[in-house]
Formats: sequence, C-alpha cells, structure tokens
Amino acid sequence: MLELMALNWFDLTTIGLSFFTIITVQIINSIYGLTTVATTAITNRNKLSKQISEQNKNHEDEDTLSLENLFPGDQTAIYESKRISYIIDELIETEGNYVKNLKKGLQHYGSLQKHESLPIGLKGADKQEKLLGNVEEIMILHEKYIYPIMQRNRNNLKNMFDEISEHIENNQFYCYVTFTMNKRASMQLRQEHRDWLQNYQTEIQDKLGIDSFLVQPIQRLTKYPLLLKQLISEFFGIKCKPVLTAICKLETRMRGLLDVVNQAEEIPYIEELPAQLSTTNLSYFRRSAEFEAYHYRPRKKFPAKVLLFDNCLLITEVRKKQLVYRHYYQWSALELRINTKKNITLLTKIGESTTNGGNDIAKQNGNHLREEYQFVATEALTIAPWLRSARKIVECTRLEISQKGKLSLPMDLVLGAAFSIWLIWHYL
Repeated sequence: MLELMALNWFDLTTIGLSFFTIITVQIINSIYGLTTVATTAITNRNKLSKQISEQNKNHEDEDTLSLENLFPGDQTAIYESKRISYIIDELIETEGNYVKNLKKGLQHYGSLQKHESLPIGLKGADKQEKLLGNVEEIMILHEKYIYPIMQRNRNNLKNMFDEISEHIENNQFYCYVTFTMNKRASMQLRQEHRDWLQNYQTEIQDKLGIDSFLVQPIQRLTKYPLLLKQLISEFFGIKCKPVLTAICKLETRMRGLLDVVNQAEEIPYIEELPAQLSTTNLSYFRRSAEFEAYHYRPRKKFPAKVLLFDNCLLITEVRKKQLVYRHYYQWSALELRINTKKNITLLTKIGESTTNGGNDIAKQNGNHLREEYQFVATEALTIAPWLRSARKIVECTRLEISQKGKLSLPMDLVLGAAFSIWLIWHYL
C-alpha cells in the first residue's frame, strides 16, 4: 500500500504541469477581465460609458455623500449618545413588530382558500396571488435576514448597515418592486369583494383588516430613509467616518429603491404592450424618466417616459397620464450619446437586430449607427439617477458580452481535474 502511494519525480512533474496549465488559464482570464471591465476614458466622444467598473465593490456611488475629510472612526461617542441609541432601538423594535404583523396577516388571509363561504371571485391560487401579491416573500426576507442582521449587530452599526446595503445591491429587496406592480390589481379585487372581506374580518376578530395589512410593506419601506436621516443628523460632531459612510450609503440605497418602487406601479398597465414583453419577460426594472422625445424616422415629437430594464430599454408615450407602448431596444443593439446634461440621443447598431412594434429590422452594415430618438428632459437633475442606472446596465452588458467565449474554470473543477489526472496517471 505504501508503495502504491509513493511519489516519484515524474509524478510530481505531471501534477505540477497540470496545475500550472489550469492556473495559467485562470490568471489570463482574470487579467483579460480586468482590462475589459474597467473601461477607459470615453473613446467615442459623448458615448455613454463608465470609467470605473460597476463590478468593483469599492466603487463609490456618485450620489453618496463624500466623507473623505472626516476623521477615522471612534465608535465610543456613538454609543454614549442617548439620541443615537434611541433611534437604533426604534429601528430594531419596529423591524421586529413589522415581521410579527406580516406573519399575523398571513395567518389571517393566507389560508382563505380553505374557507367554506369563499366567493367564486376569490377562489383559486391565481386569485390568492393577485389578492396578496408576494407579501410572503417580503416577510421571509425580513424574518430570515434583515431582522437578524439588526439584532446581532446592535453594537456594530457599520456591519449592520453594510450588510443591509449588500442585500439591496444583490436585488433581494426587489420583492418590493414586484409587490408594487401587483398593487392596483389587489386593490381592485378587494373592492369587488369588500362586503365579504369585512364579514371575514369580523369573523376572525381582526381589528386592522386586510387593507391595513397590505399597506404595511410600503409604509415600512418609506420609514427606513426617515430613520436613517435622523441618524445622520445626530452624527454631526461625532468623528466616526466608517459608520457615517455606511449609514449614508444605506440611506442612498433606500431612497433609490423607494423611487424605483414608486415608478414600478404603472408598468403592468402600459397599453398596447406586446405579449412577449410581459412583466415576467422584462427582467429587473431599474428606473424611468420623462422626456420630450423626437423620433427621427417619422419625424414625430411626443411626451415620453423611458423605462430601463436589465435586458432592454422601453419607450412609451404619455397620453393623459396613461403610458402607451412605442418601442423597445435590447442593450446590445443600441448606444446612448449624451449631447448635454439633459439631451440624449439613442442610436441603433444597424448590424444588430432590434425590435420595433414586434417587427425585426433586417441586418445591414454593422459598422454604422443610426439615430432613432432624441430625448430632452426639462431639468438635468431629474434624469441624473436615470443616467446612472443606464451607465450601470451598459457596463454590465459590456461585461457580459466580453465574457462570452472565454475559457473559465471554477476552482473546485480545477482541483478535481488535477486530482483525477494524478490518480489516473499513478495507477496506469
């Protein structure tokens, strides 16, 4: 047995070469990835691009407060402040109550299908989902992640706020966007069966009712930025840069999330939207903004709302506060050129396939760009967040395209392959 496991120089050389080859591939891919992801200065004048990769976690948000001149952190003064302690206690206590209320509401209204006198209009899994939306998903997020984060980091505020920010960055709060998209449908269903729901509320002795239950997620989301602003105001005079940076970062994330949630409500009600562009096919919604749009080919001008999704840019016309579908473009098939801070031109790559009104444009010379739209905003400030979101999506799209066709091996596969090579060679 010892002789079988003995190694000679030939075995070691074989193993070493295997490891060297696979690790070299990893290093080359890493170097190539860095040169691709970290885009340099704008090569084509005024083309929308990003100089620092959005994949870099050390990247600082453009709308986050700059705290470079503050002194290094000393958290002693933080915990000595009664006002700060009071706000933190309120944040954690109300979070616990929020989780309890959601669980209680789900106990009351999550099992309606079992009720004998349930109206036909409320029967079925689809009606149950329409009535409550994804409120259970929101409850799980806060019960399993957010509330425990607050509890275990009560005395480490930087970790608390950094961890919650990370959950937002990882799209785990996107459940609120989904919940808002279902808001109108739920309200309409509740209104149609108002009498029965009120009788059921009396039967189960629920003092608040289903309306109060389903308004809690948005109320809670609105509460976060307010508490964080109060917390930031208490930090003046306290020299603790790391904690203040973490709070400001989270407050910025929460404000941005709340904006997106509010904008998402009208997405399911866009008129003339093709069937293939349903909310389930549009990927993550990031932001929308209003413009005065000029369509070059028909030479038509109209008030527009342009919506950004991870997989496409959607153009709608605003008609009496109602959105009407006009066009959509995949990110790989377009470019955005910034003319001024409030003037943007959308260009399509002629060689790429784009879809307008459900019809594919035939492929032509791929070396040219064609002007499709010009967007003009009333104020530059109103579209600044929209531009930042567009930059992030453009950067991610470029990264995705650059990774296609690359040979990349995960480390567990590398180790497994190396060990298999050694075993096969040794026993042969």
